[in-house]
Amino acid sequence: MFVDYWKSPALILTFTILKLLFYTCPLYRTYEFINRFADDLDLKLFGQHIAAHSILKAVEGFMSNANPKKPLVLSLHGWTGTGKNFASQLIAENIYKEGIKSRFFHVFSATHHFPHPKQHLQTYKVWKGIADCERSMFIFDEVDKMDPKLMDSIKPYLDYYDKLDGVSYQKAIFIFLSNEGGDVIAQTALDFKKAGRRREDIKLVDLETPLSRSLFDNTQSGFFRSSLISKKMVDYFIPFLPLEYNHVIQCVKAEMKTRGILPNPDVAERLAKDLVYFPKSERIFSTIGCKTVDKKLHFYL
Repeated sequence: MFVDYWKSPALILTFTILKLLFYTCPLYRTYEFINRFADDLDLKLFGQHIAAHSILKAVEGFMSNANPKKPLVLSLHGWTGTGKNFASQLIAENIYKEGIKSRFFHVFSATHHFPHPKQHLQTYKVWKGIADCERSMFIFDEVDKMDPKLMDSIKPYLDYYDKLDGVSYQKAIFIFLSNEGGDVIAQTALDFKKAGRRREDIKLVDLETPLSRSLFDNTQSGFFRSSLISKKMVDYFIPFLPLEYNHVIQCVKAEMKTRGILPNPDVAERLAKDLVYFPKSERIFSTIGCKTVDKKLHFYL
């Protein structure tokens, strides 16, 4: 039992995070980061006015603070393909000079690093970086597939402690990504649409509380009865709205530009029309957002 304890995923995760916070790292200057980041969110993150504004203000304020009292903790929620991973990558690209290739940017996937979430005393092969810094970024993807007890093991590193075991976590950024809450978000967006209200009229206040409540009460949620919610460890629950037809077209054009191809409206429209939309009769929201655009594009060229 003693040996198994030292192999537990929670403890391995603890040592991994601890190891990755001892080193310094080259960052962009704050003013460089803010200007570039605002432009990237505005030009590259389509259809997400709430997420773009909330993430910009949260990260800008945190990075401008030389002595934050706790790490920045963001939880991004929404249907697949709405831009959660992409937004996280934009943060890294604008903070670190090597972007997502930086050794200071760390991603933990529930299905890869924690394939058997309920078997707490099994050995897990968690990704370990060689070195990191106090401004580390930790991304936890597929949080909906993580066991709540494993989630709770992260709590000490998100709290208001000056130091834990001699190490400060106060300048780190933790981001949770999940499809959980996507239906709540989509229903709110659909209600606004049917009421004749603009998408841009939806505010964070319309979604943040019902979103966090639905996560806390969902028995299938990684946040089920989690202390991360009850103890207010998550600074912002950020909703990603389901994408509409015009947003998919923007994604297609952006992908063509990335490949060095002149954006073709006809190609973009043909690809966008072939995706599955919800509700079926009205075809308002893409059920997979822009997730498969990069894979499908060559079929339409």
